[in-house]
Amino acid sequence: MSQTVVITGAAGKVGRLLRHRLARPDRRLRLMDIVPPEPVAPGEDAEVFTGSVTDLPALESLVAGADAVIHLGGQSRESNMADVLENNAHGTYCLFEAVRRAGVPRVIFASSNHAAGFLDRVDAPADGFPADAAGRPDTLYGWSKVAGEAMASLYADRYGIDVLCPRIGMCMPEPIDVRSLALWLSQDDAIRMFEALLAVESPGFRHLWGISRNTRRFMSLAEGEALGYIAKDDSEAYADGVIQGKPTPDYEHDLVLRRIGGQWCDVPLGEYY
Repeated sequence: MSQTVVITGAAGKVGRLLRHRLARPDRRLRLMDIVPPEPVAPGEDAEVFTGSVTDLPALESLVAGADAVIHLGGQSRESNMADVLENNAHGTYCLFEAVRRAGVPRVIFASSNHAAGFLDRVDAPADGFPADAAGRPDTLYGWSKVAGEAMASLYADRYGIDVLCPRIGMCMPEPIDVRSLALWLSQDDAIRMFEALLAVESPGFRHLWGISRNTRRFMSLAEGEALGYIAKDDSEAYADGVIQGKPTPDYEHDLVLRRIGGQWCDVPLGEYY
């Protein structure tokens, strides 16, 4: 039976990856972004839409009849409070309300490591921080992801929608610095993760870390594995190249390496209020 999956934020980095890698003969994609997504290519089973995640009527039309929504849309980095409130807090509400009205059974809400940025590896349990660790946001953007997770919980509990909240690390082809050796999510593992979250039966409301099987991680993989996400890649394959010519990483004293949010824990917020 054919499956229809909506992807908001489809013109972004992760959205473009999912567009090409989630495509299969029994799946139709609906792709939406405020920036026009690339036109549909010959033979591609997809539809493209231009619009905002704050436009509730447009979202309701977009998600009607869908089997799942992958919600990547919104403000994707730190910004002023007005942007974060409108595009992330209000936009996430609009998405979940549209899903409720349309009767869509599942949402994958793309949360972020920045929702827990102030968690410190010196406090991590032996198996790493659990994916549902209480929010410790490092920025207004991170706060908006905690708020989005709370909105997801509300709609899961009140309306019975299955909602998966991956707290995504750093999704990129290769790790780019020492901090990313802990947080890296390879592109192949990203696809494994989203495929697992689309397939798992009746998960209810769940968190997981969106990271690969990195030797230097200090976040748990158990919650993702319980949902069928088995990470395979390890950033350690790139570690020598990343560290070459740099001081030996000081995981005991360097707060950029100790905190999940790294340098973002030191971004001043006063200018954003």
